[in-house]
Amino acid sequence: MKKTWTVFTSVVVLSFIVLIWIGTEVYQTQPPIPERVVVEGTGDILYTKADIQIGQNVWESIGGMEVGSIWGHGSYVAPDWTADWIHREAVFMLEHWANRDYNTNYANLDVEKKAALKARLIKDVKTNLFDPSTKTITISKERAAAIKNNIAHYSSIFSEGKAEYAIPKGALVNEAKLEQLNAFFFWTSWAASTNRPEKDYTYTSNWPHEPLIDNTITDDSLIWSGLSIVLLLLFIGILTYYYLRNHEKGESLEKPDKDPLTNLKLVRSQRAVLKYFIVISLLIALQVVLGIITVHYTVEGQAFFGFDLSSYLPYSISRTWHTQLAIFWIAATWLATGLFLAPMISGKEMKYQVLGINFLFIALLVIVLGSMMGEWLGVHQLLELTTNFYFGHQGYEYMDLGRFWQILLGIGLVLWVIMVSRHIMYGIRKNDESKHLLIILLISVVAIGMFFFSGLMYGENSSLPVINYWRWWLVHLWVEGFFEVFATVVIAFIFSRMKIISTKTAGRVSIASASIFLAGGIIGTLHHLYYSGTPIQAIALGATFSALEVVPLTLMGFEIRENWNLLKSRDWIQKYKWPIFFFISVAFWNFIGAGVFGFLINPPIALYYIQGLNTTAVHAHTALFGVYGMLGMGFIIICLRFYSDRIWSNTKLKRAFWLLNIGLVAMVVFSLLPIGIIQAYTSITQGYSFARDSELLYSPTVQTLKWMRMIGDIIFSVGIFYFCWFAIDETLYNYKRKK
Repeated sequence: MKKTWTVFTSVVVLSFIVLIWIGTEVYQTQPPIPERVVVEGTGDILYTKADIQIGQNVWESIGGMEVGSIWGHGSYVAPDWTADWIHREAVFMLEHWANRDYNTNYANLDVEKKAALKARLIKDVKTNLFDPSTKTITISKERAAAIKNNIAHYSSIFSEGKAEYAIPKGALVNEAKLEQLNAFFFWTSWAASTNRPEKDYTYTSNWPHEPLIDNTITDDSLIWSGLSIVLLLLFIGILTYYYLRNHEKGESLEKPDKDPLTNLKLVRSQRAVLKYFIVISLLIALQVVLGIITVHYTVEGQAFFGFDLSSYLPYSISRTWHTQLAIFWIAATWLATGLFLAPMISGKEMKYQVLGINFLFIALLVIVLGSMMGEWLGVHQLLELTTNFYFGHQGYEYMDLGRFWQILLGIGLVLWVIMVSRHIMYGIRKNDESKHLLIILLISVVAIGMFFFSGLMYGENSSLPVINYWRWWLVHLWVEGFFEVFATVVIAFIFSRMKIISTKTAGRVSIASASIFLAGGIIGTLHHLYYSGTPIQAIALGATFSALEVVPLTLMGFEIRENWNLLKSRDWIQKYKWPIFFFISVAFWNFIGAGVFGFLINPPIALYYIQGLNTTAVHAHTALFGVYGMLGMGFIIICLRFYSDRIWSNTKLKRAFWLLNIGLVAMVVFSLLPIGIIQAYTSITQGYSFARDSELLYSPTVQTLKWMRMIGDIIFSVGIFYFCWFAIDETLYNYKRKK
């Protein structure tokens, strides 16, 4: 075990050294925010630093990434404002020069004249005229005119509304805020179209793809994409060889003829956890309802089957709540599982455990309801900007809740860590064969509490590259990293208590699995940051290590086979059929959703063209729900199975399981993936802005594909109904039972 622990420690320490080093580079090389933007020859001040920073706060308050996207990060209905701004600015300047110099439109010019004007445009927008001494950006008169044209266009969209973008009338009417919002849009487009000092690529490594200004994929992105694929193939071979050579070397264990947990005595604190499962089931149902509303906005824009719903529940809010509730209920499920298993780990119930569970339950309700109300108030412009940052809508996908609610949630997590860790430490002090398994479980529990606070590492006026860096620490490392380790260890612990695998083998395998996963997962965080104003090192390391993330997922077929064989090994294991079925589903979606669809968008060459298209939604749904959602549901079922004293009917769970999986497949195959492929082709051949344009998204073909999503959505929703029905019914039955 010493070697295994040495490998784990080395992987974690070295990976975080690299990730923190990239963070320092992000701070030092991020696109500068100028003190002022002036017009060449006139000295007129177009924007100030305050305009840009306040504009970012305004953008956050209207929903931020839930209303279109910036640098490819955000929602899919409205445009990517950066790409759209660049394209409109370029078209305006080319048309202006064509009409002024040749008395005709740009499209009517011959090839040579077009090339000359395009060269002039590229020189104008790509030459870096930021003066570090005065912290001033200088722009040409023609570009200033293009900016003013864009200001009028975007001010009209947000004040008058636009159904195709699902932006309601009156979303933002304050003239000063509209000016400041446009200042922020300008800065994001300036960084994406202006070359870094002494480099031939922009601050965003030439993202977005825009042929008019020669924003094309860089050599570095191509090279590291190719290398990542080579490394993927190499390490798949190595890991497969290692697995086949070592997977039978675990300690042999004869499976018992009867369920070892039949006479399991459950304590008061475990009974207190049951109410979590009811609330979680209601949150799941609410999330699905909001998902239905959100996806319907992509068809009608501002209505729900003719009813003007956007006046009360705009798209930015429905999508905010839909994505945020996913994080809430999945995290709550895993936290409740930790609290439920804690007495099983220690063999006793600690003092004040029930009080702590009840307090956390109330805190969960306050945070969920309070943050949702704050986001609604913020988007409706009923809060001042600073108040909005703390209590309203922060504007960043999966981190939308205000800072106050973040802090409150962090305090709750600290309490959870204490409550679970003291049981684990009690178990560790027994110094039996479960020691190593419990140590890695303790590490994952502490990491879950600790890494949530990475979301507090930026402030109200931090720059976008810095915010995105810390945001992905939370979303990737917290959710996809240490929650994954926690889940692996919890399943290993459960199976060891059932005497399906030996405790010693469970500990060794859990540590080894965590090492393999984190070897790619920690530095692989950078694959979210290729084109977010980050240095080129993020592309090199992110491409390399995100490929390694996929490697262990290619062996999920072995896990599916082993779980399937497990069901047939003893009759009593059929009692745990449905939790194991959900774990099999997790393995399947880990391979398809996180592996196949994850790698589809992970290499730089892929992400350059398809970031923020429906291909991202394919990965999000199949990985977030398919893996973490199914896993959370499996945890609920197995906890209820431990507690329940009655024989379960297969009807509800059977229907839930198959309808959820079939619905998710249909959702992807009939709608999300085909739309994503159409958008990807458009982005590659014409430019990124065209892939997000309403002309494409409301074309007859794409509209038909959007409506076809109803097939998968209906099947999936019925599956959710059956799962929630089962979970609530079984929970209420057990809650009413006498001790």
